[in-house]
Amino acid sequence: MDDYEAYDALGLAELVRTGETTPTALLDAAIERLEKRNPALNAVVIPMLEHARQAIAAGLPDGPLRGVPFLLKDLHVTVPGVRTTHGSRLFADFVPKHESEMAARFRRAGLVTFGKTHSPEFGLTTSSESRLFGQTRNPWHPERGAGGSSGGSAAAVAAGLVPAAHATDGGGSIRVPASCCGVFGLKPTRGRTPAGPDAGEGWSGMSAQGVVSRSVRDSAALLDAIHGPDLGAPYAAQPPARPFLAEATAKPGRLRIALQTTTWNAAPTDPRCAAAAEDAAKLCASLGHHVEEARFEVELEPFREATGVIIGASTRATMEDRARALGRPLAPEDVEPGTWLVASGGAARDAVTYVRALRTIHRLGRELARFLERYDVLLTPTLAVPPVPLGVLSLSNPNPGDSIRTLFQTVGFTQLANATGNPAMSVPLFWDADGLPIGSHFVGRMDDEATLFRLAAQLEEARPWFERRPPLA
Repeated sequence: MDDYEAYDALGLAELVRTGETTPTALLDAAIERLEKRNPALNAVVIPMLEHARQAIAAGLPDGPLRGVPFLLKDLHVTVPGVRTTHGSRLFADFVPKHESEMAARFRRAGLVTFGKTHSPEFGLTTSSESRLFGQTRNPWHPERGAGGSSGGSAAAVAAGLVPAAHATDGGGSIRVPASCCGVFGLKPTRGRTPAGPDAGEGWSGMSAQGVVSRSVRDSAALLDAIHGPDLGAPYAAQPPARPFLAEATAKPGRLRIALQTTTWNAAPTDPRCAAAAEDAAKLCASLGHHVEEARFEVELEPFREATGVIIGASTRATMEDRARALGRPLAPEDVEPGTWLVASGGAARDAVTYVRALRTIHRLGRELARFLERYDVLLTPTLAVPPVPLGVLSLSNPNPGDSIRTLFQTVGFTQLANATGNPAMSVPLFWDADGLPIGSHFVGRMDDEATLFRLAAQLEEARPWFERRPPLA
């Protein structure tokens, strides 16, 4: 499989189906690239090579992606006998005995998981750096971060280790690294994908699971494989009218697109990021869509307070539960300084404050729904800053003020869709003068991934990115 990287996941699966290659040959090609490129990237932090070979030997399910190599993010998903660390030394030796529903759905699709990718501690920052595993480097520029918290997955996809990989998104963690690494990433609607059996939701519904990929159709096919409520789910998104893969081949029609280049959290937008969104707007207009500047207003302080309470309290509960399982009190040195800061704030809130936080994000969702009655899609930059130098966004940055200011820039456009639950995607349409990818961000109506997939496929055809690759050995 010398031409392994010339195919997306569906293309590789077709080669297996027709007998032109085998799952073993594909796995060997993926491992060859892992061994060659991962030492410089540090994208894959928990190898599962023997696990993958045993899965092939036992016989793979006859799913739509049978035999395609795949990577799971080391956050939220569990595989029996394989560590799940959440990027934290507090969980460094945690080995679950059961399979999460998300991992099971990927497995039933026929994917061959051969490793887990790097996430910062509990997914709390937008660069994949941790005391446990070190730093994930951007394939386009080794001194920059790959984004987070799914930076390991995005770097692995951009570097050609796999055509697609598992990712999660609680504040932008699919879309931010997709932008930083020049790949495609779509955050599904709240409740579209399962969180069980260990949780009903992540971060009070702000977090969702999905993938990053090199092609739009792969993301659509993978969402087809994993969507839908699992047993006992507290709620679910509206079922799609037809498969998402079918949407990725359909025409979007003439869409009404609102363009906004200023953040909701008052963080400044780098001119290069604004230029990327404006360029995407021109491309959309050239394809026949109606584009106009508009602004969705967010009441900043209640929004910041609400997301801080939800994330802080959720993180604190995870930490305390782990300490209790270990039979000892929780201590600041168990986690990184930035993590302790987030969790300490959450612990200081009472139950009434938490309920008010939920009311705030639910109200925001209603307001965005009314805004999107006038538009089909909201277009913004994905980030308000290009890929950031390593260290700045670390949860162990000795200058936390720098980290927080930059963090606000990285989530200044993405976090809104987490609070409201809307589907949103980062599309790799722009590279700056330094050769760094800068994504364009599209937010759709609730439950309307279909429009996003149609638009993304149209943009992919108009300005292909599949062959645009980072300068790797």
